[in-house]
Amino acid sequence: MSIQRINLLGVPVDLCAPENLESELLEILAKPGTKQIIFLSVWDLLKAHGKNDLAECVKNADLVIPTSKSILRSAKFLKKPVPVRYNPFTAIIQILSIMESHYKSLYLLGSHNKTLFKAERNLHATFPNLKIIGRCVGYYPKNMEADIIQAIFKAQPSLVLLSDGIKEKNCWPYKRRNSFSSSIFVYYKDAFGIFSERTKRIKESTFNKGHEVFIEILHNPFKIFLIFPFIGFIILNIWYRLFRNK
Repeated sequence: MSIQRINLLGVPVDLCAPENLESELLEILAKPGTKQIIFLSVWDLLKAHGKNDLAECVKNADLVIPTSKSILRSAKFLKKPVPVRYNPFTAIIQILSIMESHYKSLYLLGSHNKTLFKAERNLHATFPNLKIIGRCVGYYPKNMEADIIQAIFKAQPSLVLLSDGIKEKNCWPYKRRNSFSSSIFVYYKDAFGIFSERTKRIKESTFNKGHEVFIEILHNPFKIFLIFPFIGFIILNIWYRLFRNK
């Protein structure tokens, strides 16, 4: 494999350079069973620190890609190799481009019907050689789930892209991993919203500066209280540096 996995605060994080993403993706695709790629924010890292479903999900993921600058700072502070940070939407574009170049297939799961329809139409236009072989809306009633799982199992898509409306987020495919046969699952909440042009994507310059959290706070002022878990993140880093990093 062309990646290196490090451990940050008890959570795995992968070092995958953009030029190695294609070979890594094809290698993951060739593996049997359910596979998963996770975009890991600093908030996800904090949630995965401990014993819970997300911790197990991240631990068993085939590729864990950091999306927060704070994760890079943590690696540097703890004297670990510093991973490459990805913008989730840019990474989704890269993944879909790789899938298209190898004539792979895609299944869409999430969002409301109008958003999903427009996202699918725009994906068809942008990636004409990528076969979209199924789709299902999110926010579905529990009694529909068995049919959705069966549909994905029968379609056997190369990639399942999950977006908003999937309550368990990254844990959804992990908890149902024994119900699928060969697909890679990727969850990104804003994927279909951006593809349908209903959600504005964060500017690359804003993301590169690590200022995307301020956009989130503008949309939801209550996120200002994320300062408290972030203080906890800083304390954890100091603790690991002093006592756990030897």
